[in-house]
Amino acid sequence: MGSDPIVRPANGEVRRETSLGGHSFHVLHVTQPTHGGVAAYVRGVIEDQVDRGWRVTLVSPMGSLQEQVRKVQGASVLVWDARRDPGPSVVREVRSLRLLMRATRPDLIHLHSSKAGLVGRLAAMGQGVPTLFQPHGWSFEAVTGFLRSMSVSWERLGARMCQRVICVSEAEGERGRRAGVRAGMEVVLSGVSTDVASAAPSAEHRSAVRAELRLPPGPLVVCVGRMCEQKGQDLLLAAWSRIIERVPSAHLVLIGEGTIDARLQTRAGPSVLLAGPQEDVFPWLSAADLVVAPSRWEGLSLAVLEAMAAGRSVVATDVDGMRESIGESSGCVVPPEDPDALVPPIVARLTDPELAAVEGSSAARRVCELFDVGRTHDTIARLYQEVYRTAAIGGVRSSRQAVPA
Repeated sequence: MGSDPIVRPANGEVRRETSLGGHSFHVLHVTQPTHGGVAAYVRGVIEDQVDRGWRVTLVSPMGSLQEQVRKVQGASVLVWDARRDPGPSVVREVRSLRLLMRATRPDLIHLHSSKAGLVGRLAAMGQGVPTLFQPHGWSFEAVTGFLRSMSVSWERLGARMCQRVICVSEAEGERGRRAGVRAGMEVVLSGVSTDVASAAPSAEHRSAVRAELRLPPGPLVVCVGRMCEQKGQDLLLAAWSRIIERVPSAHLVLIGEGTIDARLQTRAGPSVLLAGPQEDVFPWLSAADLVVAPSRWEGLSLAVLEAMAAGRSVVATDVDGMRESIGESSGCVVPPEDPDALVPPIVARLTDPELAAVEGSSAARRVCELFDVGRTHDTIARLYQEVYRTAAIGGVRSSRQAVPA
């Protein structure tokens, strides 16, 4: 077998290793989301693996992720017409994805998020290719009642249809184990670039950035995430009217794809600004006094890690990954699904800039210590090697030789 994939040493130099098993290693990444945290995660992994000299193919619906990956020299992109939710389209999606897998002949398949996990594991059956699934938040967290029971049953079965299930936080892994998903579970903590991590920005810096972004003066809260039930912007908006009663000069900026309920926006008034999706959220985070993540469920929020890297204090709901991210001194967590619980900690930090600044500095240090994306990518590379070699020894891989680069 070939030697280990590259690992970045402490001095920052990079050693290329392009092969596993004596040929150029080819990874197929499959994802349905093309915006938001999952898309950002997939893009980062692809860029890293291309830097390692691997062949990488992205399979996804058309969208901003495909546009970004097309710019990565050495990466290939294929269109997969797949809807976000399961339904009658699954049969067609399995058939089309199986054809793409056969045409690309990868050495390893990496499935991201619930829809790709469902369709991808069915499509990969019988193809003899080691397969990894990464839920980025369990499918059963999004549903209740009978659908939740069905989803739990599927995840238990599906875990036995792939070589590894990768969880992005210890809490996500523990939630899966409690639900009975135990086969091949691995925790690989998500990470962000720490190149920009610094102490909390000064008031002067925030003012300059706000002027560039044409943001109003006064206390500023930023919330990043696709406008949907999962991210809980409706909960924050429900709390916002009480927040501005106590901090009348405050503004809230919502960043992300989608729209919000017009009644909620009307209730919140002109102090709420919709910025839409932003390819680079760092200036917006730098401009903020506080970042709020009111999610109903997560695996581990990249938006929270990015806020911490920007030196921002974070108030978040107590869902998977939030306590691991924020710790004891970088902000606070509150019960989920409770707008009233959001009010006191947000008001406290908007009215006490020193508290927010101290927590922001702690947040930047914590990200550097625990959530550097280079460590994430190296761990994934080592896991690939382990899975590939184990599958080859155990006869999971087919006898065909992967197409050389």
